[in-house]
Amino acid sequence: MKSLNSRRTRAIVVAIAAGSLALTGCSENKGGSSGKDSKKDQAEAAEQSKAVVYGDAAASTGPAEEVAGAKSGGTVQVYQESGLTHLDPGQIYVSDAGQVANLLFRGLTNFEEDGKGNVSVVGDLATDSGTSSNGGKTWTFTLKDGVKDQNGNAITSADIRHTIERQYAEFIFDGPTYLQTWLSGAKYREALPDGGFGTKHLPASVLDTPDAKTVVFHFDTARPDLPQTLAMPGYSVVPEKTDTKAKYDTAPVSTGPYKIAEYKVGKSMKLVKNENWDPKTDSVRHQYVDGFNFDFGVTESTQTSRLIADQGDSKNAIQLTGGIEATQIQKVISDAAVNKRTIKGYQPYVMTLTFNLDRVKNKTVRDAIAYGVNSKSLIAGEGGAYGGDAAANLFAPTLPGYEAAYDPYGRLKTPQGNIAKAKELLKDVPAAEKKLVFAYSNSEAGQKRKVAIEDALTKIGIDVVSKEIDSASYYEQIGKVKNPYDLYITGWGQDWPSPGTVITPIYDGDQVADGSSNYSHINDPKVQELIKKALTQEPTEAAATWKEAQHYILEKVNPAAPLWYTKQFQLYGSNIGGARYSTESSYIDITRLFLKS
Repeated sequence: MKSLNSRRTRAIVVAIAAGSLALTGCSENKGGSSGKDSKKDQAEAAEQSKAVVYGDAAASTGPAEEVAGAKSGGTVQVYQESGLTHLDPGQIYVSDAGQVANLLFRGLTNFEEDGKGNVSVVGDLATDSGTSSNGGKTWTFTLKDGVKDQNGNAITSADIRHTIERQYAEFIFDGPTYLQTWLSGAKYREALPDGGFGTKHLPASVLDTPDAKTVVFHFDTARPDLPQTLAMPGYSVVPEKTDTKAKYDTAPVSTGPYKIAEYKVGKSMKLVKNENWDPKTDSVRHQYVDGFNFDFGVTESTQTSRLIADQGDSKNAIQLTGGIEATQIQKVISDAAVNKRTIKGYQPYVMTLTFNLDRVKNKTVRDAIAYGVNSKSLIAGEGGAYGGDAAANLFAPTLPGYEAAYDPYGRLKTPQGNIAKAKELLKDVPAAEKKLVFAYSNSEAGQKRKVAIEDALTKIGIDVVSKEIDSASYYEQIGKVKNPYDLYITGWGQDWPSPGTVITPIYDGDQVADGSSNYSHINDPKVQELIKKALTQEPTEAAATWKEAQHYILEKVNPAAPLWYTKQFQLYGSNIGGARYSTESSYIDITRLFLKS
């Protein structure tokens, strides 16, 4: 998944019914930090990759286990620099909106965690995590009784069908595509051009809703990861009666514990209790506080300063996906009382300098940049060892199949960049091919990254022209196939514990389209062959194929230069209770917060 500085993630060893592993995929929204000891941090990251368990009906029955010391009442203040990318569930694939989704929306399944790194998939709208049959090709879900949307309308199988079919509509362009492609192939939109808004629907042989409580998926091959896929925010339910198509993105209908009372795009948002949410139907979420007030446009330095000072409303405040600003980290860790109000953990994101292969066609140029880019200076802007570690390859330490020593461009030996090697490669390259347009986010983090990239590329002989993009629409802009940029920093974390949720979304040639995560536009026959092979293999067998794919992609194509692996380091106010690091989201666990007084 991408975070805003990338997407979300999880961790391996997938068994047909017992699940895969833990953690969350997508694009990132800003790294923070774990600690100074990178080897220890990476060992802890591997610990995050425990096997995910698929929960039964008992595990899926609400209410959620009480949080120790929890009280009711009050409003949590939320600081965030960038506005939300989307609020339409079908468009959610970035970590900021993914955090908010857990307060507003519910899907057939969800992730539940115990705070010790153990993650399970439980039924959310469904009574359990699903029942597979026909060798894993068929999955059946039964809806819980008593689940309603914010308007008091019961959620039925028709709403689930509608939620899935609207993913085929043209106005849904920025969310996950796993389920659609599994059901209808790479050109899934052709199977349902009107996205279920007309008279045509997916046939019962693909998606069946035999009664108001039952949903049945039929696939052409086993899909053991379906319960994890359906737990993604992008597959949260959109009630059919209130779907306003493209307009839904700013005024969605809630099925979770909170609903939107007021939303000023890019400025503020106010959430209040959803009185039609029934805790007896929800084994994951709580409704302790009266609401959440989101302030957008608050820079990370301002967030950090306010939370360190811990005055007024800041005592009741959290960072959503931002982290402690790099220059203030020492102030935080040197004050025991402040440091006690932090959450830390390794994130699943790999930050890369991604090449637009339609424009940067000379592999020698791409290789030179991969050798010459300065990971050390980039990480310094993230908080040094508290913000991340130099990335050697495209797999994060949280991902099964991670190879710590696989370092084709010497990123670990020369994290500051191998200037001599890069210059040698570029010496015979025409000047026109060395003038490149670099796109960057206009956030504080984006500005720091711009300076580091310009400095490194200028030193190796690249003529850099930097172009600013609004941070809220960053991924949307670079996600256009005909975008006018040569280079951009992207971040990705696995959608669930499999290398397939890294290789397939980012490097599959079938995914080259507006809104897709294939930001480099790579479309290589060998990569396609390896992806198809791995997807038909059992996980242990597929691991070797995914490894071969990563090596080929990095060495033979080089669509993206590895930069750094991200860590999270967030601060919250002294009156916030229930705060903990979420293995699943890699941010503060927003589902269990309360105010102490």
